[in-house]
Amino acid sequence: MSEERRLAVLRAIVQDYVQTSEPVGSKALVERHHLGVSAATVRNDMALLEEEGLIHAPHTSAGRVPTDAGYRLFVDRLSAVKPMSAAEKTAISRFLEGAVDLDDVVDRTVRLLSMITRQVAVMQYPSLTRSTVRHIELVPIGQGRLMVVLIVNTGRVEQRVVESHLDLTSESGEAAVTQLRAGLNEELGGRPFSEAAVRLRSLAERFELDARDLVRLVVGALDDALVEEREERVVLAGTANLARFGTDFPLTIGPVLEALEEHVVLLTLLSTLGEDHDAVAVRIGRENAHIGLSSTSVVSTGYAAGSEVVAGLGVLGPTRMDYPTTMASVRAVARYVSHLLEP
Repeated sequence: MSEERRLAVLRAIVQDYVQTSEPVGSKALVERHHLGVSAATVRNDMALLEEEGLIHAPHTSAGRVPTDAGYRLFVDRLSAVKPMSAAEKTAISRFLEGAVDLDDVVDRTVRLLSMITRQVAVMQYPSLTRSTVRHIELVPIGQGRLMVVLIVNTGRVEQRVVESHLDLTSESGEAAVTQLRAGLNEELGGRPFSEAAVRLRSLAERFELDARDLVRLVVGALDDALVEEREERVVLAGTANLARFGTDFPLTIGPVLEALEEHVVLLTLLSTLGEDHDAVAVRIGRENAHIGLSSTSVVSTGYAAGSEVVAGLGVLGPTRMDYPTTMASVRAVARYVSHLLEP
């Protein structure tokens, strides 16, 4: 038997099983697919595929279903990710371009992904370890109150209000704010958060004594923003979609739901980030480390701000998944998110 024909039979079994959720027999394969061989030959091919652990019989019927290894070979041999239609691309673009800030981008993204893939969508907020300072703005909002605004390359905006004994509306107060704003952006603009945090520590010493209290207040506010816990924040949507696949889970979807409630597990799902934000990672069945996710597959990729990957997004569903379409959807949405976050 040629390897090419055997892979064609495996591909046909995966496609039919994903579509029908029913075990696939040799007769159905011959009828639905142009394999160019007899049903007897297909049965022989299926027997060899079963010996190799790529398909198995869920019960005593003549039908077979893919194993995790079968899905893995199917995904690895995909010649190309299925392209999305122009209408689908336009719909994604319009939905995401209505976002007003980073929180809205994340919310829209997970809702969009869960709708178009009919799976559970997961998205990580941009990691602070991969973020840089774009700009710092200081806005007096009263005689002794100052709003500190941190704008990050990922589109994230953090605001803090500090109270100062200085009269920020006076000529000297306005001059101090102007000098501090310029100094902050000169020191921190374009720098990674880790480096910016270090540079903040010695900033006060560059200013006159009467302005140092204000500088320390602002530095404290910025330092708080730079280490804010949102770095580990993950958002998901579409959990209810799992109910559509009840028969795809061995006993119950309970273990999957429990795993999704664990923050660390969600972060692990998106931990395959590389430098190429076009690359799509697929983890199938027991390739997922958490035992509660052993009956699921995760399709994920990174998204970028500028040229650097800053976080990940993806979807989770049963191993009986339309992998080509799901991979295309995840990659397309990530590209549009990256476009929205361009400096």
